[in-house]
Amino acid sequence: MNTSNLASASIELPEQLTGLLNDLGIRSFTPIQQQSLPDILAGKDLIAQAQTGSGKTLAFAIGLVMQLNPRFFGCQSLVLCPTRELADQVAKEIRKIARYRENIKVLTLCGGMPFGPQIASLEHGAHIVVGTPGRIMEHLRKGNLDLSNLNNLVLDEADRMLDMGFIDSIRDIVALTPKRRQTLLFSATYSDNIAQISEEFQRSPRFIKIEAEPDTQPNIDQYFVRANNDQKPQAILDTLFHVEPRQVIVFCNTKAECDEVADWLNQHNISAMAIHGDFDQRDRDQVLVRFANKSCSVLVATDVAARGIDVKEIDLVINYDTTRDIDVHTHRIGRTGRAGAAGMAVSFITQREDYKLSDIAARFNIEPEFLQLRNCPSSYQLQPDVATIAFDAGKKNKLRAGDILGALTAGLGLEKSDVGKIDIFDFRAYVAVDKHLARDVVKGLAQKKIKGKNIKSRVLR
Repeated sequence: MNTSNLASASIELPEQLTGLLNDLGIRSFTPIQQQSLPDILAGKDLIAQAQTGSGKTLAFAIGLVMQLNPRFFGCQSLVLCPTRELADQVAKEIRKIARYRENIKVLTLCGGMPFGPQIASLEHGAHIVVGTPGRIMEHLRKGNLDLSNLNNLVLDEADRMLDMGFIDSIRDIVALTPKRRQTLLFSATYSDNIAQISEEFQRSPRFIKIEAEPDTQPNIDQYFVRANNDQKPQAILDTLFHVEPRQVIVFCNTKAECDEVADWLNQHNISAMAIHGDFDQRDRDQVLVRFANKSCSVLVATDVAARGIDVKEIDLVINYDTTRDIDVHTHRIGRTGRAGAAGMAVSFITQREDYKLSDIAARFNIEPEFLQLRNCPSSYQLQPDVATIAFDAGKKNKLRAGDILGALTAGLGLEKSDVGKIDIFDFRAYVAVDKHLARDVVKGLAQKKIKGKNIKSRVLR
């Protein structure tokens, strides 16, 4: 990858920040960071088009943290994201960078979460707010959030926010910010809609486009399966039997189809969960946690619901329904083949969809290869080795990952190898454990206290 040293002459960083970046294992800047940081630090407006995983979040995180006044506890920077999952990831990245300065507060405001605690947090002030347009607008309408002192506005994954219908909310939010602010627009694609909102919101922005370099492009093998709509459910089973993956995402075009496909798979001994826009935030969190910690093998998702999923070890992506938008197809299959691992994508093509096949072949410069699938035997199953235990307490109850790990190891005698990923949310926590131990773990926890308290736990099914 073409990277530059942190000591680049065009990017002057405080010594404490350089030390922090080195501690985080960041020794050099990626192309998007190298090209965008000078303009960000200079307070200029920017449109940056770059692929997922290019390092754009770190670029604007550094810029926002370096430019703020820590003595003023009003909102100085606002980052708008399409989904809560992405907002959480962005906030975590900003908090990492903010550690080089004292008393920097980063607040996440997203829908699906209780309003009261967010209001209380806003009353104490925040330097940087990260959130989804709908919830940000709610707080503005109720007078809980003041953007009159805003210096920086970031529209992250702007193309997705427009696809999700947030343009009116974004316009309403921007109308309540100072005209002389810095506006940074990050997007994986650059469409007419992006050009339009840039013209509305930005002042003489610089445009940066980072092409994927050969050594940064994911290693994904694409295959195709001929299947009409009534053949697709069986085609999923046949594909899973053929590939033998461990973690899979299946993309459908509608919410109803997601539910139907997930139900079909579970009836045929495949561990599957659906996720789409009708899920409330708690259920959405649980589904994503279970998929990320490998206590669910197949995630059946719509494109919108899949935004913000940060799971690196996905073996296979299945396009149950192909999409007309080639950029959406690219994002879908990009969920596999991450972090240098090989990935595989299989797209189901009906007799009427050859034009989509031609678009895919042209975009990726490939000769379409069709799989010849054997019938999946009734004995085949795809089930996880771990189960998820949920706790009715979280960050707001001062519960930490170390508390859970200690309760399971020192308290119950589990080996560290029996304990998987631990996720802590505001009012809930989740841990993956060997599925054969899960029920006994919950029974054991019922007899023990964590941090001096009895915390209810249960196995998610």
